Parts: sequence; C-alpha cells; structure tokens
Amino acid sequence: MQKNDIVIVFDCGATNVRAIAINSKGEILASESFPNNTRPDPFYPAYRIWDVNEIWAKMCRASQKVISQISVDRIAGVTITTFGVDGTLFDQSGKMLYPVISWQCERTNPIMTNIDKYLPLNDLYSECGVLPFTFNTINKLIWFVEQKPEIVEKGYRFLFMPSIFSFLLTGEMVNDTTMSGTSMLTNLSTRGFSKNIINKIAFPFEKLGTPVEAGTITGKINSKASAETAIPVGIPVIATGHDTQFAIFGSGAEKNQPVLSSGTWEILMVRAEGFGSGKEQLNMGITTELDSRPGLYNIGNQWIASGMLEWVRRNLYSDIKDDVYEVMISGAEKVPSGCNGVKIIPKFYEELKGKPGGQILGLTMESTRDEIYRAMLEALSERLLEGKRALENAGGFKTESILCVGGGSKNRLWNRLRADCTGVPLKIIDHKETTVLGASLFVQAACGNASSPEDARSEINYKTEIIEPGVK
Repeated sequence: MQKNDIVIVFDCGATNVRAIAINSKGEILASESFPNNTRPDPFYPAYRIWDVNEIWAKMCRASQKVISQISVDRIAGVTITTFGVDGTLFDQSGKMLYPVISWQCERTNPIMTNIDKYLPLNDLYSECGVLPFTFNTINKLIWFVEQKPEIVEKGYRFLFMPSIFSFLLTGEMVNDTTMSGTSMLTNLSTRGFSKNIINKIAFPFEKLGTPVEAGTITGKINSKASAETAIPVGIPVIATGHDTQFAIFGSGAEKNQPVLSSGTWEILMVRAEGFGSGKEQLNMGITTELDSRPGLYNIGNQWIASGMLEWVRRNLYSDIKDDVYEVMISGAEKVPSGCNGVKIIPKFYEELKGKPGGQILGLTMESTRDEIYRAMLEALSERLLEGKRALENAGGFKTESILCVGGGSKNRLWNRLRADCTGVPLKIIDHKETTVLGASLFVQAACGNASSPEDARSEINYKTEIIEPGVK
C-alpha cells in the first residue's frame, strides 16, 4: 500500500456534517460527525439559511478528531462534497456578503413559478436540462438581483457550498462543474455557464467564474486552516462537489448502467453519453446534470419510496415492537402477486402541483396489512420500470442491469420484485459510503496514486449480490 494513500473527505449533508479518512482500498479509517440544521435568516426570520461559520466549526472539530486517529504523513489530499444548488456571494477580500440561502427556504417559490418573466420555461429547460425546482440556484440569484442589488454589485464571486469550504481551507475561490450542473444556469452542450440564461436574469456573468473539472487541485491547506483542522500545511485540496455525482461514480457504475439510490426517496440516475431535454422529458420529470467526467450526462428522475413504506409501518404495524421490518417482509412474501386486488397509486408526493395524490384501491373487508404493504412494493417496482424506460428514452441506451444502493436495497422481497418488474438483473452494492468513496477516487488520481479516477476505482472490492429476474 502506498504511503500517502489517505484522503480526507468533508461531507456536508442536510442532517450531518462529517469528516472521513478513507484509503485507496475504500476502507474507512476514521470518521466523525455532528448534526446539521438550517437556521432562521437573521434578516428575514421566516426564511432559512445555512450558518457557514457553525458548519465550518463542526468540520474543524470533526477533522481534528479524525486526524488524531491516523498517520498525517499518509494524507494524500482533501476534498469536500455537499448537496447541490446552495451558495452565496463573496467580495474580493473573502468576506461573505449574505448568508447561504438553504434549499429548504421558501423565499424563492414565487420566482420559479414566474420564471417566464425572464425566459420561457421550455427554453430554459431545453438548454440546462434541470427540472424547475423552487430551490434551484437560478432562483436565488434572481432573488439577489431583485431584493439585494447592492450585494450583487459588491460581490466578486458567487461560491457554491463545497467551494466555500474549499476557500476556507486554501484561500482560493474556485467553483466546480458538478455543482454548476445543478444550478439551472448551465448549457448542457458546452458544459459551462450559459451567457444566454445568466444575461436574461441580469446577473453579472463574470461573478460566477469558470468552473473547474472534478479532480482539479484548487489550492493547498493554508496555515490558518491547518491550525483549525489539524491537517498539515501544504496538503492539496481537490475539487469534487455535488454529492450525487460522486455517489454514482463511487457505486462503480459504468456508462449506461442505471444506479438506484433507494431510501426515503428513490433516485434513478444513469451516466449516459446522450441526453434529451425537450417537452417530453420535462413532462416526465427527467432532470439532467453534468457528470463528474466530461462527455457524460447524469440523467435521472426521482420519487418517494421508503417514505411510503414508513407510513405503512407507522400506521399498520405499530403493534410490532421487535424485528418489525422482518415481520412486514415475511408477511408480504406470503401474499400472492396482485395482492388479491389491492392496488396502490404511489404518488404520495407530487412535485408538480395540481395532480392527484396517492391512492389505495381495491380494499375489501378481508384486506390485510400485508396485502397493502406488498401492493406498495409492487407499485414502487412498477415506478422503477417507468423510470428505467424514461431514462433509456432520454439517453438513447438499453439497460443491461441496475445497481442498487441505500437502505432500500436491504429488502429482499422488494429487490426480487424490482428485478422481475424491470426484467434486468438488480446488483446490490454493499458499500455504505459511495459518495465519500467516489470523491476520494478523484483525489487519489489527482495526487498521483492512480492514472485516473477509473483506475483508482479498479482497486475497490465491490461486494455485489445479483438478483436475477424470474428467479425465486
């Protein structure tokens, strides 16, 4: 094993802030986490922001704990991953001019609703490929332009969340492509910010800078950051960025191999060489982001999944105190396919307003909770089939297998139903930290420990269980 094979990954999520030390084999050597929460905006208490100073303090504490458990002379590099879209403006001296507006904040809801005021939604979606979520970065920039023009004027650079913490580590202000691809401000074909879109919203184009590709060394740990994090001065900091892109890479996904991240929400995403961003994709809820590697596009859609199953657990199995999930699964396994006429319409949460919600159909006096639970699993498996077909249509490929990661991949009945419904093998990946792993592989390559992130990935021993369709 190489001497300098440890990567420090700072992973800022909506619920936890973490520092993790991971080696070139994908083994977690040390980790520490602290809870993360939004805070009221000090200027508008009804709105929500991320307290950057609070998060940074937690990162530093976590880092100190992790560094105390490893050999510092083995550290190859450092990187940061976070959720997408969020960021804020800094002046040239490095002063943050306004708190980071959280994706959970509702101040931008009316902006997205009225986006046609700036440019037609169909045209916007056609160019950027990102669905019109109210939390998209474009809406925050419009809010700044409309409500805080003086901040826009003073601003030197808008930095996304990973770049904010990279700046605190190095003193360099650099955005990365994977984050810009979540913003609704990019052109899919050029893989850069769109002058057309940004000019239409009257935001100064130069204040976004030129994003770098994942795996680019953006700076080195400076003395101030070293004192706060315990990471030695001079260790390189490498751009990664949006957690989703590195989760899909870390899962081991090759081109045109969909990855299903199964949790409260299921996100089905594929690394495709082509994309579609017309009205058909918009209506089907397809969003396309820029992959961690040039020339590829992450086409995806999502739907609520385990969140529905948890509703069943809370409301129908509340009397079961021990091994409740096993009781639910084993009971549903005894229910025949078709669930004796019970059927679920699994639209318990609709992103687009004005559509009917979820429904449970076919109930009789003899219906059981096991039938309802299995009906939900069958409905979600059918939803996966719809998503698979939508991705194939948008990306111009044919699915040979689906990788599955996350908590939902532990449900044996659900896995079998998904394989049967889609007609392709379901490959269960036993690695809990695919985001951290994926980001670390780019650092290994950037620091010379591998010729490419793909080469670094070849060193990972993925423990894969394959569920073949039609096999009981």
